[in-house]
Amino acid sequence: MDFGNIRLFSMIREKMGYDAANQDILAQNIANADTPGFQAKEIRKVNFEKLAMIHARKLQLRATSASHLASPQAKMDFKVDVQKKTNETTPVKNTVVLEEQMAKMAYNQNDYLMLTNLYRKTAGMFKTAIGNSNG
Repeated sequence: MDFGNIRLFSMIREKMGYDAANQDILAQNIANADTPGFQAKEIRKVNFEKLAMIHARKLQLRATSASHLASPQAKMDFKVDVQKKTNETTPVKNTVVLEEQMAKMAYNQNDYLMLTNLYRKTAGMFKTAIGNSNG
């Protein structure tokens, strides 16, 4: 069964994409912790709750024939900004605080793990509902 056309799964994938992009930015910040003048960066927050409510109200088109065109999938571009609030700045004007970045990374990892489990559990429920426990 292809779960790609189910809106819940595409929303989970969007949030997982956000978390993956956030992990990349955090890793770049940590890698540049000793670079003079480097400004810590962060991804703009996305209100996924509001996004979910908007998507829940939309009428989803469904292809009933192989000759129908598939609806385009929305690709989210995440905006990266210089981190606005920093607790420390080094004498060489570097704003990366390793403790903050590691805490953000741990939170991000937990969020991604929760989404992975949500995806797996929901897919399992769908498979059970349609009588396909083998995958």
